[in-house]
Amino acid sequence: MSEMNYHHLRYFREVARDGNLTRAAERLNVSQSALSSQIRTLEDRLGQKLFDRRGRQLVLTEVGHIALDYADRIFGAGEELLSVLRQSGVGKQVLRVGAPSTLSRNFQLSFLAPIIGAQDVEIVLRSGSAPVLIEALQSLSLDVVLTTEPPARDVFSAFVAHRVSAQKVWLHGTPQRMRHATLVDTLREEPVILPTDSSIRTGFDSLVARLGLRPRVAAEVDDMAMIRLLAREDAGLAITPAVVLADELRDGLLVTAPFDLDIVEDFYAVTLQRRFPNAVLERVLATTSAAGAAKPPR
Repeated sequence: MSEMNYHHLRYFREVARDGNLTRAAERLNVSQSALSSQIRTLEDRLGQKLFDRRGRQLVLTEVGHIALDYADRIFGAGEELLSVLRQSGVGKQVLRVGAPSTLSRNFQLSFLAPIIGAQDVEIVLRSGSAPVLIEALQSLSLDVVLTTEPPARDVFSAFVAHRVSAQKVWLHGTPQRMRHATLVDTLREEPVILPTDSSIRTGFDSLVARLGLRPRVAAEVDDMAMIRLLAREDAGLAITPAVVLADELRDGLLVTAPFDLDIVEDFYAVTLQRRFPNAVLERVLATTSAAGAAKPPR
């Protein structure tokens, strides 16, 4: 493909991702007219129109979508090349891990346990929203994304969701709240701290509907770290896997009610199919298995 100028392709990719010529030009530090000229040159080379203009927004044509898919693969291959060469060279190997800011820190540490303290490994941790992290994974800026909600997958997707843990969900609270003989009495008398948007919430809503209960909600929280703090402050009973409150349970600040809620939360390590997988990630995944549902702590 000797006629292809990869600067043109790079400029096209930036405009396609933003949909706005002005912002893309500012980010690339070129004039808007120069950027527009580069896009027209690429369209001339390809013999196809890449964008339709709708107001101030540039919208990809069908050919534009195809071109962007190839551009992502081309530049992604370049990033992969650099990543592989860095790992094969002298010095530390790098594992770049993304996780939603709401994901349990204890789970993240347990996943990384096989390489924490390893002299030959550098761990880079990044938090953010799930769409941003998945995009970073797709562009090879991340090696793995840890999550409880794997991305939707179709026949064209290159994502692989490794189920690395399945944790049973329990009621946890201060010892003084564990004075009831049954689950129904506990949920009727004690306030609860609920996650806002997860499989846990779906399972809990189903449970109380079956029991005919309307529990008193002390707080609805989207951050597992805040659920820990609220439970420690005796705001109510936290509905989480034990791994979220491992330190508090170990130290006796919180205890676990002996009632089986029949709710399980799955944890996934989402990766991208790659010709040259990250060797450190392969090491971690080889030593991490779905251990099944955890038993209540003693």
